Amino acid sequence: MFQQTPVYDRLVAERGDIPVQVRGEADRIQRDLAQVLRPASTSQPSTPQDVFEPKQPPSAR
Repeated sequence: MFQQTPVYDRLVAERGDIPVQVRGEADRIQRDLAQVLRPASTSQPSTPQDVFEPKQPPSAR
């Protein structure tokens, strides 16, 4: 992503490779969320397919 330059190399040496650290944290958060959300989506009963369809008026007899 970044071209290696003396300034960038010096910043990495002083502060660490921030883009790599951020990417690692984002991956960790994504894994944690996947573990939390997976059971919730499988444990809930499925929603009936016609929930969002308009209700039909009662038929006249």
